Amino acid sequence: MRQGKSIASSLPHLVFMPESLRGNLPTIIAIHGRGADERDLAPIVEALGLSDVLLVTPRAPFAFPYGGYLWYGVAEEAIPDPETFGTSLKLLQKFVQEVRDGYPVNPEQLILLGFSQGTVMAYATALLQPSAFLAVVALSGYIPSQSGLPLQLNQLEGFPVFISHGTNDPMIPARLGREASEILIRANADVTYREYPMGHEVTEEVIRDLKQWIRKQIPDA
Repeated sequence: MRQGKSIASSLPHLVFMPESLRGNLPTIIAIHGRGADERDLAPIVEALGLSDVLLVTPRAPFAFPYGGYLWYGVAEEAIPDPETFGTSLKLLQKFVQEVRDGYPVNPEQLILLGFSQGTVMAYATALLQPSAFLAVVALSGYIPSQSGLPLQLNQLEGFPVFISHGTNDPMIPARLGREASEILIRANADVTYREYPMGHEVTEEVIRDLKQWIRKQIPDA
């Protein structure tokens, strides 16, 4: 992948394109976690070895006091601060539409991938409008089910979701990943849930399993 020129948009971001452009492309929007930025997840997606995929990596709107950026403050465990969360969600929804309009995106092959807070944002965005996305990759996060959002859980029949979580995660307990899996399974989504002996991270084993899963979703990539 090569870095391309970014369009003007609601969120600062980077865009990475295949060496050769052939029409509209399968697209991954990769959403970083707390204390990171738009460069954080690009190496992980690149490690998947997808040759014909457009990658877009937005930056969260709020500066984190210890460096990097965040999508929201935390009210209490598994409950994002309503004000910052609501602001970021609106920006991210607008950003997704800008990506659709401004880049060569195949609208039927748009995947949201998140890590930690980025997973929460990916869940919120996709579950409010499941028909707009092909799938979700949820790395070490949770569904913001206590945020009062009108999540469209009745529209998830067969919707593909890959979930990974560390059994030793000190930031977001593994039970929250399991709860997300249970919510989605009850909604008849097509859930692949994996736990790993790791902390709050993405390991080579996660990348290996994700590579196999994502190639099933976008085999032409």
